[in-house]
Amino acid sequence: MKKEYDFSIAQRGKFFSKSAKSNLPVYLNQESSSFVVRLARQRKTDISSVVNDLIKGDMQLARVMR
Repeated sequence: MKKEYDFSIAQRGKFFSKSAKSNLPVYLNQESSSFVVRLARQRKTDISSVVNDLIKGDMQLARVMR
């Protein structure tokens, strides 16, 4: 790492975008991860789709149980 950096020609917000979206990392324990991976293989889809489907189902249950 340098002792000093020259920011005299820098542009503020050069890479900023209001429309940019960030994805939150989700860490599953081993049992949950194995379950989701196995289910994704059975459905021939990706892990994200399986997790989203499971969460949507839980959201519907939570709404009904209010």
